[in-house]
Parts: sequence; structure tokens; C-alpha cells
Amino acid sequence: MPAVGRATRQRGVLNENDENGAPARMTRAKAAALEVEATKPLQSKKSAVNANPAATRTTKRSALGDVTNAGKSEVVEGKKPAATKNAGLVSKASYPVGVKKTTTRANAARPAVATKEAASKARPGSGVGAANTANTTQKRKVLSSTAVKPDVVTEEEPARKKPFNPDAENQIRSQSKLTKVDEVAEKVVDDVKPEPADEKDHYPPGVSNLDSEDMDDPLMAAEYATEIFEYLRDLEPKSVPNPEYMEHQDDLEWKTRGILVDWLIEVHTRFHLLPETLFLAVNIIDRFLSAKVVQLDRLQLVGITAMFIASKYEEVLSPHVQNFVHVADDGFTEAEILSAERFILGTLEYDLSYPNPMNFLRRISKADNYDIQSRTIGKYLMEISLLDHRFMAYRPSHVAAAAMFLARMILDRGEWDPTLAYYAGYTEEEIEPVFELMVDYLARPVIHEAFYKKYASKKFLKGKNPSPIARTLSPSNKDLASLLTRQWAKKNAPIFGITDTSLSLDEISS
Repeated sequence: MPAVGRATRQRGVLNENDENGAPARMTRAKAAALEVEATKPLQSKKSAVNANPAATRTTKRSALGDVTNAGKSEVVEGKKPAATKNAGLVSKASYPVGVKKTTTRANAARPAVATKEAASKARPGSGVGAANTANTTQKRKVLSSTAVKPDVVTEEEPARKKPFNPDAENQIRSQSKLTKVDEVAEKVVDDVKPEPADEKDHYPPGVSNLDSEDMDDPLMAAEYATEIFEYLRDLEPKSVPNPEYMEHQDDLEWKTRGILVDWLIEVHTRFHLLPETLFLAVNIIDRFLSAKVVQLDRLQLVGITAMFIASKYEEVLSPHVQNFVHVADDGFTEAEILSAERFILGTLEYDLSYPNPMNFLRRISKADNYDIQSRTIGKYLMEISLLDHRFMAYRPSHVAAAAMFLARMILDRGEWDPTLAYYAGYTEEEIEPVFELMVDYLARPVIHEAFYKKYASKKFLKGKNPSPIARTLSPSNKDLASLLTRQWAKKNAPIFGITDTSLSLDEISS
């Protein structure tokens, strides 16, 4: 048995054509020979020609011309155009800079159109195929070396950018803006005709235009000063409270109102608030009491809440609500003040447009050449209208004009000239009933201590150089603003028909 097995194995090795035997060993030479034979199939010459469709397709497609895009190449950015056999027929200028052309494997082996035509002319053939090729060549336009295929988009080389110059750019922009502004200005000038100087700046005889001095100062708004004060005067009747509202208040009297306002002046001084805040707070109180009935124990709450509202309206940095709670000796909680604030604002319909008398006083002081002494005494006299309810029927501008008129009279500053009358808006005859009430208040005994002490401080004329008449009335130079005005009023009260000055304001009101 071992011998038979050995013989079988030897026979399998020797007989290479035996299908049932073991496979013969394959060498590298045999494998190479088999591959060469496999790549050469046994075909006839005629069938071999027909089996090559590329040659036939090229012949037929040459007659189609430019109808299809089968023979055109694609342009792809980032690649250079593939080299062809007759690359010299197309110049490098036909390809854009930075644009690269790719071709497929079939197009790379195919000659260019111009090469085919040249070859057909050089070797004229015979037969039907040759005739068709000749006719096609005549009908089709021959592409020159400078022609560019329609699919290839040519781009010119971009010009180099100039270096950025910010100064030149800003100059160009400013010139363009100025040009547009000039065009608009020319149209406006053409449409609007300038008014004559007499109609535009119409002032009574003897009155000078004081606003022209402030035309260069944008903070003064001199162009609109006249219109602003005309608007404020039109707004005054809307903000005047009912001068007789105490008739429908069961628990309140004018005396209690005076005590409340005197206490608010003390609070105002302690917080160092603006004068506009004090005038607005008293106006809110009077307007609210004109609409609602308030009990006596809630009157202080109305006053402190009105000061809180006015400070938030006028001040840049208003005191916190807890500060007002502390000033009221913790008589009211923070929640009560905030609730009263909502109720008061709702009653007034959130209308706080009050033409403050301080604005009119500054306007008149401009015509008075900004005399600091007359304006300080004018402020003192103007605050009398907050304590004395008899001034409630007069407008704020009227009170400001009377205060400045009396201050100039006390300091002997001269007559009420046409310029002062024009900028104040009231003549001497119109002012007379108001400043007589001021003289009447000053000639009577002091009942509002906080108001008197406020203008007895260094801030209000104490220690400054008064006028000669002030030195005569107050040689000690103490409590100048408060004492000066009262001494002058007691001395000159009979001139204005005020004879009985023993009674106080509260006794007169009762």
C-alpha cells in the first residue's frame, strides 16, 4: 500500500492534463504567460475593428460639430489644464489665470478639432466617408488658435489694490457728505424765503434783544427761548389749583396747610434739594387737595409723598423712600408712602407739567444783568407764595415778576424799565397787587420759623457785600435776607395802605 500511494503521487505530478489529479505547481513564468494570453482574445480582424467603439464614436462625432458637449472639457478651479497632443494650437492666454482645466481619460486620447480638420485636408480620402467629411469640414467654422471654447469663462487678471489710506478715505467721505448737505441746504434756501429783519426780531421801542448774546452757546437754546416761555405761559392756567379748595375740607384749615409747607421747607433744606422740587411739591399738594378730601392725620402723608414725587421728577439723584420715612419720624411705613404715591399720581392723571416760577425768575434776572443780590432776595420773596394761600390765585410768572420787582425796590436798583417789563411779561401796574401781598406778609410777625431760618444762613446773602440801603437797614450784617426784607416792609408798609400789622397771617385767615 505505501508503494501504491507513492506511485499515485508521482503520477499526479507528471500528468499535468489529468483533471482528477492533484493540481500542478504554478511558477511565475507560467503565470505571466497565462496573463499575456488572456489579454489577447482570439478574434477575427473584422470583429476586432467593430469591437472598438471609441474609434467609431470619434468618426461619427466629428460630423456633429458643436451640437453636443461630449467633446468639450470641464473647467475646474485649482487645477492646470491637461496637456494634449497638439497643445501648441491653443495659446496660454486663452486660459484664465488661476482657472484650471481637467479632461477625462477619453478626451485626453482624442485629438483636438483643429487637428482633425488639418489631417483631413492633408490626406483626402475616397469613398462616401471622405465626401461626408469634406462637406462637414466646409460647413463647420474652423477654430483659430486664439478662439476660446464657449464653456471656458475667461477672466482678466485683477488689478493690484492700492494700499489703504485712512486719511484719503475720510476725506472722500467728508467731501461726499458735504456735497449732499450743500445740495439739501440749497433746496431749503430756495423753498423758504428769509423773513425781513423787522418781522423776525420785532421788539418794542427801548427793548434790546438779550438772546442774541447767547446764540453761540448751545446750552442756552437762544433760538427757541421766546417760544419756550410762550408755551410755559400757555400752560400756566392748566396747573393752577382751586384757590378756595379749603371750603370742602372738613378737617383742614389754611393754618394747618401753612404748618405743613413750613415743615416741608425744613425737609427740603436738610436734603439739599433744588428749588424747583419745593415749588412742584407744594403744587402737587394743592392740586390733590383741590380734588380729594383728606383727613387731618393723613395730611403729613400727602405732604411727604408729594415731596418724594417731586424729587424723582426734578432731581438727578433723588433721596430714597426710606429717608422720607425717617424724616417723618417713622409715622408712616414705606408701603404706605408708595401706595400714596400711586394714588396721588392717579388723581393728577400723571400730569406733572408745572411751569415752575424759578424759570421765569431766571428769565427776568437775565434782563437784570444777573444781579446776585436781587435774584437771591427775589427767591426769598417768591417762596412766600408757598406759605401764604392768598397767592394761589396768581400765576407762577406773575409771582416771579412781583418778587423781582420788590427785590429791586428794596435794593434800590432803579425803575421797572421796558426791557424788564418785556421779559417779565407784566407791567408795573399789573405787578402791584401781587407785591403788595408780599409786603403785607413781611410786615406781620413771623409765624413760619423754618422759612425764616432758611434765609438767615450764609448761603443767602449773609457775609456778602450788600447795597448801601442794606447796610443802613441791617448794620450788623446778620440774617440779611430775612431781616432786611422785614425791616424794609415794616418801614414802608403805610405807603402801600397797610396800617394794621399787629395781626399774624393765621389770625387774618381765620
